[in-house]
Amino acid sequence: MCCLVCFGVIVMHKIGKPVRVISGIRYDQIPDEILTSDEPILLKGLVAQWPVVQAGLSSEDELVTYLKALYSGSKVVLYRCDKEKSGRYFYDDDYRGLGFESEVTSLDQVLNALAAAKESADLGSYYVGSTTVDECLPLFREKNPMAIDTLNPLVSIWLGNASRIAAHFDAPDNLACCVAGHRTFTLFPIEQIDNLYVGPIDLTPSGQMISTVDFKNPDFEKHPKFKQAIEHALVAQMEPGDALMLPSMWWHHVESHDTFNVLINYWWRCASSFMDAPINLIYHAILTLRDLPEREKKAWQTVLDHFIFDDQTSKYNHIPKPAQGILGELDEMNARRIRSLLLNKLNR
Repeated sequence: MCCLVCFGVIVMHKIGKPVRVISGIRYDQIPDEILTSDEPILLKGLVAQWPVVQAGLSSEDELVTYLKALYSGSKVVLYRCDKEKSGRYFYDDDYRGLGFESEVTSLDQVLNALAAAKESADLGSYYVGSTTVDECLPLFREKNPMAIDTLNPLVSIWLGNASRIAAHFDAPDNLACCVAGHRTFTLFPIEQIDNLYVGPIDLTPSGQMISTVDFKNPDFEKHPKFKQAIEHALVAQMEPGDALMLPSMWWHHVESHDTFNVLINYWWRCASSFMDAPINLIYHAILTLRDLPEREKKAWQTVLDHFIFDDQTSKYNHIPKPAQGILGELDEMNARRIRSLLLNKLNR
């Protein structure tokens, strides 16, 4: 463990080795091999020339003025936790509720609340997450372009003061751009899921399953296998203008360090829009497979390998195409057929 003074605050680096860093790439010329990388990459200065980044580097007031000028007036969801939580957005003590509050408000009110919190630590942490840029700041993408429009990304803004967001993973690929403040991303490959102690999946702070480990103060008696996860951890230290290419399904814990932090991210998936969220498989498998006798579970694992995980190319050529049904190519019509079949079976 090492400690250094950074950005005016003391930052504790307990785990992980530095993520791969690439410099000299601009937002308007990102190579395909970066956007399709299987491992995270920190792109130093990728969006440093964005007007919004330049406004923030000039002063916090100038950045606030910039955002307010672009604001459409649409409502945002503000999350707040008391100072005793130290900015950690997590469960309450018995994991049956959430340890923070939320309200629907305006971006102007959020920015005013952040200014007030800067003057008084007693006001706690404020956080706005995953707010659609095209709705909230409709001219933002025109003024701060990113050359990945062909991927049809969902673009979101995240802002607040000091906060800690529990480690989680997302299905889409993610390009996260630091606009203001400084962030630490702690990253793990998906294979570390067993060592990260996943919390309840039917109640989560933001819709995704999360690690229950407190990265700032890990309890190795309660979470002993977290030591194994640490051996595989990567850390990205981000400053304004940096971007992190985060491939699909990588665990990421995010800590924002400053009194005012802004991040813009781009999510995209190389999958057809008619496909359902893979997390639904977990719910259905718990209902149908998890508690079967071990020998039956192993048999069903073989069946799943056959129909899902094995190479499907030419697997069903022995069946005439018109008769392949849902085993055939997955298109929008077949997707609707499968949904209808599932609903009928679940509702019987």
